Amino acid sequence: MVALSGAHTIGSAKCSSFRDRIYNDANIDASFANSTKANCPSSGGDNNLSPLDVVTPTVFDNSYFKDLVSKKGLLFSDQQLYNGGSTDSLVTTYSEDMDAFFSDFATAMVNMGNISPLTGTHGEIRLNCRKTN
Repeated sequence: MVALSGAHTIGSAKCSSFRDRIYNDANIDASFANSTKANCPSSGGDNNLSPLDVVTPTVFDNSYFKDLVSKKGLLFSDQQLYNGGSTDSLVTTYSEDMDAFFSDFATAMVNMGNISPLTGTHGEIRLNCRKTN
């Protein structure tokens, strides 16, 4: 899951998805939070976008993991991967070794692609991804 989260090295998020983090979290680099606030006011601007990877937002690389180590993860859920827990060592490895990240990401994507989803009456398509229907 940590390797798959590295897909966040490309893309952006709406202000409404990370506002609480930049205004309320302690586990965030202060200069990163302040610079992000310029594009995400404390109210309004919900659809304003910020890159998930501040260094190379359009390049698939390991900068996302370097951001996490520097407490510059945009999303709360991303920063939790490097927050004094069991995944810290893997985030550190990926931040230092892009080849290890690339290899593990490829393996994880293949494994995820081999999952057989429930279909028909055995599964459900959620109307809201965050909760069951």
